[in-house]
Amino acid sequence: MIAVALAVAWRLVYKAFTLPSFLLPALLFPMIFFLGFAGALGRVAEVPGFRYGPGYEAFQFAFVLLQSAAMAGVFTGFNIAHDFERGFARRLLIAAPRRSGIVAGYVLATMARWAVNITIVFVVAMLVGMSIHGGPVDMFGLLVLGFTLNVVGALWAAGVAMRLRSAQAGPVMQLPIFLLIFLAPVFVPLDLLQGWIHAVATVNPFTHLLAAARSLLAGGTSDVALAFAIVVPLALVFAVWALTGLRRAEAAGG
Repeated sequence: MIAVALAVAWRLVYKAFTLPSFLLPALLFPMIFFLGFAGALGRVAEVPGFRYGPGYEAFQFAFVLLQSAAMAGVFTGFNIAHDFERGFARRLLIAAPRRSGIVAGYVLATMARWAVNITIVFVVAMLVGMSIHGGPVDMFGLLVLGFTLNVVGALWAAGVAMRLRSAQAGPVMQLPIFLLIFLAPVFVPLDLLQGWIHAVATVNPFTHLLAAARSLLAGGTSDVALAFAIVVPLALVFAVWALTGLRRAEAAGG
């Protein structure tokens, strides 16, 4: 299983960092979100009631970190769908003695690519003056939260891609994640939202993940336990989802 996982992961990582068509979209999206939101909307920090110690750059960086982690999983789902369309996945299913290693390999590749992307965005954020009040333990917790969400996104997309085995599954992989992300308090704190968006954001689990990430950047612990209580069970549920999708792909002959 380990050998299969490493082989699948290496293939995707090599492709991601040698082909600009794979590398640039995954890197440019979080970069554009951060520079666009943190720069163009920086005056939001002056709105009465906006209270966030590290500043608006860190406020938006927390969003970009989680958004990019989740969406990196969707990009992996596209890779899986393309592998099925081109026949590579069928050959992989035939050759792999422990097929669960295939799913593990896709997840490992997702984590590796996201780690590089978010590191670059973090460096850019620091260069433009982002302030961080959290210590090393807080930053470690933030990374663990990001990687766990990254795994959740990859497993969700893998399950969809292995069931539908076509790039046309893209909207199915993307839409639920987009809805969760952008129906959360992205631009202002939850307390400043009004109307139906406040009601939706209040029950949106992504709101608690954002609150935890922003709290860790500020050196706090608000919503951190709740955030992990959300993402860890989701990772386990979607692991089952991805593995049953793999069995369906096997039954269909790839």
